Amino acid sequence: MKKNTNQRTLKLIPTKQNQAKGEVRIIAGLWRGRKLPVLNSQGLRPTGDRVKETLFNWLMPYIVDSVCLDGFAGSGALGFEALSRQAKHVTFLELEKSVATQLKQNLQTLKCAKESAEVINQNSLSYLSQKPAQPQFDLVFLDPPFHFDLAEQAIALLDKNQWLKTKALVYVETELAKTISAPAHWHLLKEKNTGLVSYRLYQVN
Repeated sequence: MKKNTNQRTLKLIPTKQNQAKGEVRIIAGLWRGRKLPVLNSQGLRPTGDRVKETLFNWLMPYIVDSVCLDGFAGSGALGFEALSRQAKHVTFLELEKSVATQLKQNLQTLKCAKESAEVINQNSLSYLSQKPAQPQFDLVFLDPPFHFDLAEQAIALLDKNQWLKTKALVYVETELAKTISAPAHWHLLKEKNTGLVSYRLYQVN
């Protein structure tokens, strides 16, 4: 029988920081040092500890009690880190069912309160195409698979459909040197390159 090369194979995958163990590590807060398993799925690329530490240093004045969206959750590295640092709530969006299931299992492992997190197994752009009754998020993480222009599409939908509260922050991670077109009223607060990654923090004015 010919093997279907388009079928995704799911298995534990090591990250750059934890090559042998197939896990991501929470670096600070309530769950500091906790390690969580990561599933291998096409396009899944957990944010590394170095980038994550820089990002959350930027976010230190804003993270406590914030309502967050992990827009292309994957490993959930950013959403879990936010919860560990006392974010009020994180919504995880994840298209791949098996990866979404792993996110739920990791929340259970952490004994995260049910009212503090939600995992939605849905295409992120489809979800953001809806218009909420009122702005939802103080902080959004956008770390999509590279080379598909998903970040720009998500940015456009967040802005068009009014998902963001006043002065909301949006983190965007892309392949190195990728040009991002953000709305004119989004102010670029921070920008940095590390390895093959560019990452930016915007504030919505």
